[in-house]
Amino acid sequence: MKLPVRLAVLTAAALVVTACAPQTSDNSTDGTDEKTGTLRVWLFQEVGNKPKEKAVDSVVAAFEKAHRGTKVDVEYIPVDTRAQRVKAAFNDTKSAPDVMEYGNTDTAGYVHDGGLLDVTEEFGDWTEAKDTDPTARQSVTVDGKVYGAPFYVGVRALYYRTDVFEDLGLHVPRTMAELASTAREIRDARPDLYGLVVGGAYTYGAMPFVWANGGEIATGRNGSYASAIDSVAAQKGIKAYTSLFADHNCPPAKCAGMGGNDTVTAFAAGKAGMAIGGDFSHAAVEAGKVKGKYAVVPLPGVAAGSIAPAFAGGNNIGVLKSTSHRTLAVDLMEDLASKETQASLFEAMGFLPTYVDVRQRVAAKAPFVKPFVQTLVAGTKFVPASPAWARIDSSLVLPTMFQEVISGKKTVGAASKDAAVKMNEAFGSAG
Repeated sequence: MKLPVRLAVLTAAALVVTACAPQTSDNSTDGTDEKTGTLRVWLFQEVGNKPKEKAVDSVVAAFEKAHRGTKVDVEYIPVDTRAQRVKAAFNDTKSAPDVMEYGNTDTAGYVHDGGLLDVTEEFGDWTEAKDTDPTARQSVTVDGKVYGAPFYVGVRALYYRTDVFEDLGLHVPRTMAELASTAREIRDARPDLYGLVVGGAYTYGAMPFVWANGGEIATGRNGSYASAIDSVAAQKGIKAYTSLFADHNCPPAKCAGMGGNDTVTAFAAGKAGMAIGGDFSHAAVEAGKVKGKYAVVPLPGVAAGSIAPAFAGGNNIGVLKSTSHRTLAVDLMEDLASKETQASLFEAMGFLPTYVDVRQRVAAKAPFVKPFVQTLVAGTKFVPASPAWARIDSSLVLPTMFQEVISGKKTVGAASKDAAVKMNEAFGSAG
């Protein structure tokens, strides 16, 4: 996913579901496809949910008008009960909704657990789907089949303090090497600030360093993966990231345990010269002490002028395999994930659309979106489409690896090889 503050918590909860829910052989109904009745929908409850409700209510009203004899019952699922609710839905069709919002890193696990409906044919026939960006499409695809529609996407870029840069006569970093040296300059001149605030538990803030250096999390396809985190290229990226944990930038004692939310919070509070944050972090930063004193650019890659690949987080909308209203449920999924709805949700919540053309239009209206769109256009990455990813992520394999290097307990080579072993165990048991 990924991931705003709210969504980061949701991801953790959802991963527990994926990792722990018992596999079910068949959650489908007997083929019933009722054309009237009540459709149940579960959506995520946001912090400040009213704007989202207003946008969704408009979609529901139009859907009910177009489908006589049909009622849509939308329930917003609280974060603290979502894990149990989804687990119950996959194992008891009576408690299951027809349509559900879910984190895009959960797709493979939910498919593995038999919870999501294969909508490959309908997605292929859907006119708007052709404008979906490739990474968003990948987030609903498992073994070549489609299990939902992308709802919104989230990526990260480099936030920096314009006032600090001006005071110190700094220019915006153009490479990862300059990023590190600029961070040191800020820390040296302003020891009250982190240069670039980083977190040892910030997986999706660290991965651009691995990807920019040519590394990968894993290699494979069609559900069969092997870890690549211990490759020479990946180790180079791990070294680049973990070298930022030092007294001359972000002291290990304070930064090793930080997650993504912690780093954004520190930046918003005026405690850092730079931070890696998402488009979804914009509101939090605007509400902080640095309002009016920051700007955002794409995170630089290794070569000057390049953009480091970012993780494409976000959410999807899917139909549950247990629905007895297949046709109606798929129609509603498409309406909720439509271009019009995504444009409305951007206006209401700041959710970045998954359609290339819609994203270009909203970027023209909202300048803060531009660096995130540039990052998406440059190319993003996604996690392995394997149910094993839930186990890998929830058991903190990668944060543990980073923290072992940061603490000096292990070398980059040793820590990455140990992480690769754990990842391969998970991949091997995910059949």
